[in-house]
Amino acid sequence: MKKILFLAATLLLGAAAAQAQKYAVIDSEYILHKMPKYKSAQEQVDKFTDMYQKEVDDAYKKVDEMFRTFQAEKMLLTEEMKQKRETEILTKEKEAKDLQRTHFGPEGSLFKKREELMKPIQDQLYNAIKDVATEGGYAVIFDSANNPSLIYINARYDKSDDVLKRMGF
Repeated sequence: MKKILFLAATLLLGAAAAQAQKYAVIDSEYILHKMPKYKSAQEQVDKFTDMYQKEVDDAYKKVDEMFRTFQAEKMLLTEEMKQKRETEILTKEKEAKDLQRTHFGPEGSLFKKREELMKPIQDQLYNAIKDVATEGGYAVIFDSANNPSLIYINARYDKSDDVLKRMGF
């Protein structure tokens, strides 16, 4: 009997504590798109993406041209010349793949540039969210941007504008 009473009291206290916690929601995409710094950084990232993609496309185009030329001249070449050309084509193709990995890989130029441009913005956003959570006494703040598991959000709990104000926007 004592065990049941103790368990019931524990559950009631736990439920009361859970109800006392406050929750809020923000939309990080909405906030970021209101920040001129973010728009500028995104434009720069897009510019670098286009530049790197053109460089990679040109490298693959060169490989394709070499392969087409080889196919057209294949009948006229000796075995030794064929081997040499195939090796050159494979080398150029490897160089193109390496270039692609250098620019678009997990530790590539684009990743580093994006991090360089976006990290200060993300840090500013995080600090503003943390400040709003601390001041409002929120236990948890959810981000509704690209979050398919949040089906409905009452606008009363959306603190995106509070975060923007905290950031000076």
